[in-house]
Amino acid sequence: MPADMELKEELAKKAEGIKKADSRKKPASGTPAQKANAGCPTIRLLRADEIECRVSTISEKGLSLLLFKDARVDQRILDETFTPFGWRRTHQSIDGKLYCTVEVWDEGKGQWIAKQDVGTESHSEKEKGQASDSFKRACFNWGVGRELYTAPFIWIPPELVKIEKNGDRFLTRDRFTVQAIAYNSRREISALSIANGRGKKVYELKEKPDLTGITEMQMAALEKELKRTGVTMAAVLERYGIGEPGQMTQETFTKAISGLKKTKDREAA
Repeated sequence: MPADMELKEELAKKAEGIKKADSRKKPASGTPAQKANAGCPTIRLLRADEIECRVSTISEKGLSLLLFKDARVDQRILDETFTPFGWRRTHQSIDGKLYCTVEVWDEGKGQWIAKQDVGTESHSEKEKGQASDSFKRACFNWGVGRELYTAPFIWIPPELVKIEKNGDRFLTRDRFTVQAIAYNSRREISALSIANGRGKKVYELKEKPDLTGITEMQMAALEKELKRTGVTMAAVLERYGIGEPGQMTQETFTKAISGLKKTKDREAA
């Protein structure tokens, strides 16, 4: 067989082999959105040592805690996810309010993608507080620390915290830290352990219930209605036979918030 015929047959065999190999490849799976986001970096969840605790409400019956992060955590996670050169922030004043825009470089699109939010004033440093708060809120929009929105209502009973009374105010000198935290597949907080400054555990969520316990956002909505109507938390607890706010169930919350919404404003009563 002539040499050129042998070469043609060899190339034909190779082409057939490549065709068969390609036919065995699995087709791309997933929704159009998943395909579009393929290769996009995932922002990791917060570690326990990156989460801080702040007292929200306090009385002789105990206190509630809020979970939050500071701006340094946002910067570190953005650096880890997009590299220090892959994101940038700018601030601008609109109608007297300070906004922050966080932009991330999209290599595939070849452009900056921006997300923006507004900040609120702090009690100590007005401008610095607005700048920091607007930055953290913009980072929330990117998903940094968004899991904190799924935090349960954290209530510390009086036997586990030192509460003092100063005039008409209640206060505590105790400090609290997150010892451990876990998340489920939906990036929601599923387990949580909090200790005081002496290392004693004062709160633990072993398994996040589906129908019991209310969220931090629900408690905020309840407190807003209490303030509007002038009804006290003590009255609500007594009405439903509850010893403390942390024992309120989803069912009780629904009944309480429904009743409060039907109540007139304190000024109109």
